[in-house]
Amino acid sequence: MANPKDLPPKGILKSEALQQYIFNTFAYPREHEQLKAIRAATAEKLPDQSIMGIPVDQGLFLSMLLRLMNAKKTMEIGVFTGYSLLATALALPQDGKITAIDSSREYFEVGLPFIKKAGMEHKLNFIESDAIKVLCEMSSNKQQKEEFDFIFIDADKTCYMKYHEHARQLVRVGGVIAYDNTLWLGFVAQNEEEVPEGAREARKAIRELNTSLASDKSMEVCHVSIGDGVTLCRRIS
Repeated sequence: MANPKDLPPKGILKSEALQQYIFNTFAYPREHEQLKAIRAATAEKLPDQSIMGIPVDQGLFLSMLLRLMNAKKTMEIGVFTGYSLLATALALPQDGKITAIDSSREYFEVGLPFIKKAGMEHKLNFIESDAIKVLCEMSSNKQQKEEFDFIFIDADKTCYMKYHEHARQLVRVGGVIAYDNTLWLGFVAQNEEEVPEGAREARKAIRELNTSLASDKSMEVCHVSIGDGVTLCRRIS
């Protein structure tokens, strides 16, 4: 995997002035104070990895999407410090539930105090485990199979196809699966030799996912050019 320090800036907008205009005008004024706190704590404690968090405008986009869907039961695969997790929790009703899966709790602990301050901890079920293992168990349980309104996937890019095999069985008809980083810093549109060696495996996996989703008749698919690219898949059958 490529070192985040060696990668170009995250985001589709290559004009820094335009990106800052969007953040300053629409995103920062509406960002919840505890989301601001998670972002600041991540930058302070994990400066080299902070790029892994979703940008502020993407957090607002996901929150609005969840409210429009009236989502109540969601899943997040890949938690990091919990920015998108808190953005989701804030958008759900008081009895909403999020199943959050990550192989390490260490990063999650950075954002947990702010999730607690926001009064959202009761909505979370954090599972420290390999996501594929948990997804296999959930999707194979035919008697008590869980169904989710929304699944957000932002974990190991090389596993995206495997995640999709299970997520498509767990999201309800009419529900949405969202994949983050599906433009992979713009590398998906570049020739392989132009891409840093450490980013090539993920680029290949994301391109395979994008191609597969484009022809998947069971999903209504839309690519949103926000952040590092988000692909929305609404299950229709």
